[in-house]
This record gives sequence, structure tokens and C-alpha cells, in this order.
Amino acid sequence: MFDLLARQPDDPLLALIGLFRQDGRPGKIDLGVGVYRDETGATPIFRAVKAAETALLETQQTKSYIGPEGDPAYLELLWSLTGGNSQGRAVAGVQTPGGSGALRLAADLLHGMGVRRILLGLPTWPNHASICRAAGLEIISYPFFDVPSQAVLFDRMTEALEAANPGDAVLLHASCHNPTGGVLTSEQWQDIATIIERRGLLPLVDLAYQGFGRGLDEDVPGLRLLLAAVPEALVAISSSKSFGLYRERTGAIFAVAPSQALADTARSNLAALARISYSMPPDHGAAVVRGILENEALKADWTLELDGMRGRIQGIRRGLAEGLKGRWPALAAMAHQEGMFSLLPLSEAEVLRLRAEHGIYMPTSGRINIAGLKTSDVDAVVATFVAL
Repeated sequence: MFDLLARQPDDPLLALIGLFRQDGRPGKIDLGVGVYRDETGATPIFRAVKAAETALLETQQTKSYIGPEGDPAYLELLWSLTGGNSQGRAVAGVQTPGGSGALRLAADLLHGMGVRRILLGLPTWPNHASICRAAGLEIISYPFFDVPSQAVLFDRMTEALEAANPGDAVLLHASCHNPTGGVLTSEQWQDIATIIERRGLLPLVDLAYQGFGRGLDEDVPGLRLLLAAVPEALVAISSSKSFGLYRERTGAIFAVAPSQALADTARSNLAALARISYSMPPDHGAAVVRGILENEALKADWTLELDGMRGRIQGIRRGLAEGLKGRWPALAAMAHQEGMFSLLPLSEAEVLRLRAEHGIYMPTSGRINIAGLKTSDVDAVVATFVAL
């Protein structure tokens, strides 16, 4: 029966990994895959992660299942870090295999609740649309960001929200927008929250890069403002970037509701969806995060190292913005964008030329991973871009 299947195209970003590995040039640069890299080009393991793993090795008593809901202590500590006091709302969570698993459970839950449409600002992480479509949701897209001017199209966003039907869902990035780095002000978050509450929409908020924008607390006030305004929300959280746990597939989906009974009902449905999808979440990454967040010394060291990563990214951002604004004046805005990514005004032909002639790898969209650059490479990369 396999001969009835059509060969599926490779994921463009994952295919880029293979192309980069096959390139034998010593000066090649990977600005594609969204992982943090340090000044040596390596993706480091946090000191606190190593310490928490050592403690697990010495103290963990079993490898038995943890149940479809996951580790309750991990969920409580993670939500305290992100949602704070839940802004007066009840909350219940389920541990998931990464942020992608959280988004898929959320999309399945939305469909099971009778939601048929979800608003999605473009450009966005490509897997957002794929996950929502796979769950049976119709995508209603709107322009969120203009690449040539490097500006968030807030008027277009609010127009789309105002035109939405009651009961529609809307997917929002909490901070560190992927792929644009675009920033929403607190006033804009307030406007978004007001429209969503008035129009009867259900927000699904994706939080994948907490700590990589302005800081751990500074990256979530928009989320907390939203939660204080709307009666219900879903929040998908990834621990991949903030804790460097990419391969451990560690995340969570939280349901925020007016009462604990409603939140618990949502959790029971999320757990049932998890049971028929992957049954139980992997434990190791969540146990590591729990070990860090419940130990004040490890939490302080983790925060310090995360602050250093963010500072390195911000320094590279400023260098790129200063060097590129001569050719593209709008790229001065890169210095004030947040997170690991920015979207450059490059054509597909220019991206392919950079790859072929200079060994600089990025998706054909022009999205670059700022953290993929070494500080010492900034000037040379800028010169190459400007000479295109």
C-alpha cells in the first residue's frame, strides 16, 4: 500500500541543516535553524541544567510513567514564571512534548470546542499554520509585519480582530516574534485585549522565547495584561530556548478560565487528547526545569547565564543595524527588535546567491537567526549583504 503514498517535500528549514552540513567551506555561517549559539558556534548546555541533571542522576528513584498531565510541580513553577498570579483567573496545565506539542493540543482542543476559524498574522512561524490546519481549523490570515519598512502593521491587525466572528480563535506571539522580531507596545497589547474581550474571541498565545527579548519579567507583561482582560485563554509554552532543552522536548499548554472548575475541565480534555496522541510526555526536561526553578541558587545562575545570552544577541543586533542601515535605512529598526530573529528585505535569488557564493545559509524568506552569528563575523557579513 505504500506505493499509494505521494513523496512529501522536505521541510525547507530542516533541509537547510543538511545543506549546511554538506558544505565543506571553513567560513560557512548558519543563520537558519533557530537555536542559540555562543561565540564559538556551539549550542551550550546551561550550567544550571548540568547541575540539575547531576542531582537527578543521584536522587531519581524511578523511570515509571508520570501520567498524561505531566509533572504538576513543573507546571506550577513554569506558570509562576510566566503567568504570575494568573491575573485573577483560574489556571490548569498539561505538560507537552515541546511547544509544538502544546500548540497541537491547543488546536485540537479548539476544534473539539466547536471553534472553526483561527486568525493568524503573517509572517509567522511556518508550523503555526500547518498545526492548525491539521487540527481542522480554517486559517484567517492578515498582514502583521511589513518587511521593507520593518514595521508592525498594527492597524491591519486590529482591523482583522474587529472583523472576526465571536467564537473565533486568534494566535498571538507573547514576545520575541518569530520571524520578525517585531514588538508590540503595552498600549497596543491593551487595545488587543479590549478588542478580543469585546468581540468574544479566544486567544491562543505562543510563548517560546521568554528571557530573550528584554528579560524574564519584561517579556510577559503583554501576556499578563491580556489574561487580566479576557475570560478565557490558552497559553502554549516552550522550554527549549529559555532553558536550552531543545532535544528534551519540554513544554506545556495552560488553560486560563473564570473558575477552577472550568479550567480543570479544559485540562481533562487536554489530557484526553494527549492520551490518544502520545500518551505520556517525556519527563527528563521537565524534571530539570523543576530542579532549577525550585532551587534559588540554580535559578539565579540560570537567570545570569540567560541574561548573558540576551546581551550577546542584543549586541549583534546593534552591529547589524548600524552596518546595514546605509543600504536599507529601515533596518535601523533591527536594533530595537526582540528575540533571536529578524526578517531582511532579501529576494530569494539574493538568499541563494549568499548561500552559493559566500556560504551564508538562511531560509529563502530572508529570516535570519541573530544568535547564529559570532560577534567577530558581523562586519564581514554586513559587508557581504551590502555588496549584493
